[in-house]
Amino acid sequence: MAIRILAFIILLLSILFMPFWVSLILALAAMAYFSFFWESVLLFFLSDLLYGVKEIKFFNIYFVSFIVSFIILVVLELLKKKIRVYNSHD
Repeated sequence: MAIRILAFIILLLSILFMPFWVSLILALAAMAYFSFFWESVLLFFLSDLLYGVKEIKFFNIYFVSFIVSFIILVVLELLKKKIRVYNSHD
């Protein structure tokens, strides 16, 4: 639990003070490592509220990174259920 809180704080600081690509890499890593890391979706919503602008190619919506992070979280969680890693001790 403490590692998840630390990951949330690091991701929050990266969204506030670092380039977007750093936050994106950290969020993807956290989504892959933790089960249902909804904090990343919430933080990308915060990022869109702070820095979001209308995207013409995405139907003039402001919340592009929020929507994309939500979709990535859902897809990753579905893939986690399909892919299982077994320890084979032959």
